[in-house]
Amino acid sequence: MKTDYLLHREADRVLAALTPVNRAACKVALHTGLRIGDVLKLRLDQLKPVFSVVEAKTGKRRRVGLTAELLAEVRQFSRHPHIWAFPGRDSSKPLTRQAVWKDVKRAGRAFRLPQNVAPHSFRKIYAVDLLAKYGDVKRVQRALNHRDAVTTYIYAMSDKLLGDRAVSKLRGRRSGRQGRAQPVYLDP
Repeated sequence: MKTDYLLHREADRVLAALTPVNRAACKVALHTGLRIGDVLKLRLDQLKPVFSVVEAKTGKRRRVGLTAELLAEVRQFSRHPHIWAFPGRDSSKPLTRQAVWKDVKRAGRAFRLPQNVAPHSFRKIYAVDLLAKYGDVKRVQRALNHRDAVTTYIYAMSDKLLGDRAVSKLRGRRSGRQGRAQPVYLDP
């Protein structure tokens, strides 16, 4: 099942319901557009206002930035002498993607959100916000390191697709047709 886009108010609710360390990790994903696996593998020595990350999925290097406030929030979880920005139970290893995924799913269920909420939802919010800010899909494509522009369009237009799906669902109810709305976009 593919993850869905969240409206900002829904994302704020989900973030508020997460454990502090998972919240910080998801905020970094939301702020940078990085996949959660790449966020969790950040080392303390990387954390600067602007730094480079090599994405695990693509092998491509990206420059990302964090605000001073977000850097301070992330650094509070760092316990010397380990190296990870988001340490797991065993501080010699980073927090796992599965642990964050479970917490995000729990938060989505707690608020009875109809979307399929997962950490990747924050990447879609980032794409929509970037398109709204710059109006340039090529820029969003470069920021997300997507090879295919079609994938970028799916991410960057997620808000409109969510709206279209809600309208279709409402029309189905008005005409007496019951059933589940079909997903309208795919993740790579």
